[in-house]
Amino acid sequence: MAASSIIQPGASALTRHRNVDVPVLRKLETASVHIECRRFERLSATNSRRFSGAEVLFGTRRSLQDREAHSQNPANLIAVSASTSSSVDFPNDYDELMEQVKSATKAALKDSKLLMEIEFPTGGLDSVPGDVEGGIEMSTSMYLVREFCRVFSDGDRAGRTRIFFPDVSEVESARENIFAGTSFKLDYLTKPSGLNDIGLGKKEKMADHVLAADEVFVCAYPYFNVNEMIAVEELYRESAQATRRPLIVFNGELDRIRSGYYPSFFYPKLGSLAKNFLPKFETVYYIHNFKGQSGGVLFRAYPGPWQVLRRVDFKYICLHEQPTMPTLKEVALNILPAYR
Repeated sequence: MAASSIIQPGASALTRHRNVDVPVLRKLETASVHIECRRFERLSATNSRRFSGAEVLFGTRRSLQDREAHSQNPANLIAVSASTSSSVDFPNDYDELMEQVKSATKAALKDSKLLMEIEFPTGGLDSVPGDVEGGIEMSTSMYLVREFCRVFSDGDRAGRTRIFFPDVSEVESARENIFAGTSFKLDYLTKPSGLNDIGLGKKEKMADHVLAADEVFVCAYPYFNVNEMIAVEELYRESAQATRRPLIVFNGELDRIRSGYYPSFFYPKLGSLAKNFLPKFETVYYIHNFKGQSGGVLFRAYPGPWQVLRRVDFKYICLHEQPTMPTLKEVALNILPAYR
């Protein structure tokens, strides 16, 4: 990779060299400032720090010269060989990641999986939740949802793919920018209002959003409001399950619900989702980073096993693998510390 095309830490899609051709994002960059300006109005009440679309972060990729220099260092070779197992095909950047996501999804669809989860960090491949502001994460997710949905763009299939965004404002943003001119059916999961907040508004049924011609449902990053995942469950129960139409949750941060982040005493509906709904998901692609002295990555690409990885030099090696998903607590407290 040429030095001029390296994505440096903290570099954005708007500040990279213009002669660089990055397939995933090259057609989407021009709309990012507009998206962030619109979303900033929505988030300003809870986030006083200013941000713009020019701050969207992307993962880093080392230059070939750096890789060769490190690979020729005997100390680095010893470090790799002293660790366990073999190198893992972990993505170097978001172009490679999205190809893996698409391949994993196609394999899951071929195996007739109906309820699927895709989850990975959007603030950089080595980032964790909270490293990047929520609005920037959502902007990047919108770009990547558009790229992901190319899986359903052959023939007239796009017109039979319904993409649900968290709320009405996100749909408007997507329609005016990233998804402008596409045939995808754009919809929303929630319609926030003051009356709804106090329980006096009229509740919309998710089934009323669905047409008989719809074949696939994609729910884009439904984590900003707890009602969004509740709407996803209703969509699955009332519209997708009986008709065996696939439903895919893209970066929904389901780990928040799995881990008990929302106490079931105060959020009984989410507690019910954790017990009865989330176990039905097939996680087709997943990356979760752990920082600290015993850092590492929990990684899965369908139909492969769940792997706990650690970066040594410029490679990811597999420390542990198993057929089922371990809890984040198990990885952080038991698996990773055993390989210090």
